[in-house]
Amino acid sequence: MKRVIDYNKKYPLLPLRDVVVYPHMVIPLFVGREKSISALDAAMKGDRLIVLVTQTDAQVTVPAKGDLYEVGTVSEILQLLKLPDGTIKVLVEGLSRGYLADFEDKGDYFEVGVKDMERPIDADKETAALKRALLETFEKYIKLNKKVPQEALTTVNGIEDLSHLADVVASYINMRLDLKQSLLELGKADERIEKLIELINGEIDIMYIEKKIQGKVRKQMEKTQKEYYLNEQMKVIKKELGQNDETADEIEEFTKSIEEARMSKEAKVKAIKEVKRLEKMPPLSAESAVVRTYIEWLRDVPWHKKTVDNRDIDHAMDVLNEDHYGLDEVKERRIEFIAVRHLSKKLKGPILCFVGPPGVGKTSLGRSVARALGRKFVRMSLGGVRDEAEIRGHRRTYVGALPGRIIQMMKKAGTVNPVFLLDEIDKMSMDFRGDPSSALLEVLDPEQNNTFVDHYMEVSYDLSDVLFITTANVQHRIPLPLMDRMEIIEITSYTEPEKLNIALKFLLPKQIIENGLHPENIEYSEDVMLFTIRHYTRESGVRSLERVLAKVCRKVARDVVRFGKEYRKVLDEASIVMYLGAKKFKYGKKELKN
Repeated sequence: MKRVIDYNKKYPLLPLRDVVVYPHMVIPLFVGREKSISALDAAMKGDRLIVLVTQTDAQVTVPAKGDLYEVGTVSEILQLLKLPDGTIKVLVEGLSRGYLADFEDKGDYFEVGVKDMERPIDADKETAALKRALLETFEKYIKLNKKVPQEALTTVNGIEDLSHLADVVASYINMRLDLKQSLLELGKADERIEKLIELINGEIDIMYIEKKIQGKVRKQMEKTQKEYYLNEQMKVIKKELGQNDETADEIEEFTKSIEEARMSKEAKVKAIKEVKRLEKMPPLSAESAVVRTYIEWLRDVPWHKKTVDNRDIDHAMDVLNEDHYGLDEVKERRIEFIAVRHLSKKLKGPILCFVGPPGVGKTSLGRSVARALGRKFVRMSLGGVRDEAEIRGHRRTYVGALPGRIIQMMKKAGTVNPVFLLDEIDKMSMDFRGDPSSALLEVLDPEQNNTFVDHYMEVSYDLSDVLFITTANVQHRIPLPLMDRMEIIEITSYTEPEKLNIALKFLLPKQIIENGLHPENIEYSEDVMLFTIRHYTRESGVRSLERVLAKVCRKVARDVVRFGKEYRKVLDEASIVMYLGAKKFKYGKKELKN
């Protein structure tokens, strides 16, 4: 017999967390909050009726009126059991839905009035069709959801009342709390059934996808252990979502570093595209290693980082004079560049080519220019290069492909504006693999090198801020198109006075330090140095002279070890002959005249 509800009375209120109670639904509840226990006590002292309403936020421990939904269920307490820990287990049955009204705070609990919201409908063909559609949909749901017992279908088939049928079916469906509450708030049975069919179909679609995922997992599994099954299931789920667990951290790191690299728009689009490709590849495949290497090159090449030029002319001159003797024309040209750069920041770097015999300081001069400007310095030797790919790199279709040496040196420099020395540009050659001098045309042209494209990188790279310096031994071996792009500065052979100054001011102090001596250990007069230069070297530069001085210093170092740190060697012509052996070159009137 259905319990009659007096809607003119007020009933104790019991707030619920994470559960919605429908009419005709029997459910056990565990109650532990003080106000909720007081509400149960009040209901037991009365007619055992209580209003169950769900909280909008389950985290609220002491809910007020604003923390509750506006529609709840008047329910009857069937059984109440006090547990040893102080909580109460209560068995309730939902009777009727209703709007909450007339809240009254009794101190220990709330009492509320309830407005009936059940709207009966007449049975006709449309309601019969709704009932049939609901039962058919529920049958599909039960077949897919093994957690719902098969007896539930028999139970609902025996219910004639549409409102009763809708509430019982809704109690079996697994869905979100807000969706359960939305069904409770529909008073008309036909509207509730339509909504319920829509929600059940949505759950059926989800279960079909779950079943599809589980089927894919089973095909992939070679083992039956529980842990392996769970891992494979996670893989397939993430695959359905377009994710890959193995590379998730790596993908996140790549994405972050691409943003931080501040690369060009073209390079960024290319890098992001490759990251998406990598995300979809098996992590241990050969192709993923190739893509990973490519992304790392795009990320690690400098795109924005610059060093600030030192535009102090006096400082630059001091550095150049400290490192090199003479070479006034070269030094003056560098000072002019710094001065113009100070006045006009848009000046494109001129390409200087130092032409001179070996040993006159062409390479070391490039290093000194970098130090004077405060820039990074990188050097690339072009002697014997005959493959264009050395300059432009190999295309990624080749196994083991890498960028060309231009991009490699830029990565090594770490900035977009280093001093870049191209050494021995006159010693390049060509064969069937291409002409490297032609590849250098774009690199050394200030009008084109802002869009230099390496075959491996496949994106434009800006070389316009690089200060290129080239060196050569002879001018006539430099290809004419390259020579047209460079400013030739000839460095002639050193004269005897220049060699003497270089030896005394640069080479000898250097060798004294490198061989562990102190200036007090050795005395090398100008006359003895001239004797050394005239009889033991005959060259345009000073390389042989430096080797000779190194040999002398080693001999003196041996004597210092033998006789003590206070030993001092005063060198004369006889000691030079003793250390270096017989004179290698004659020096007479003819040589003196020359």
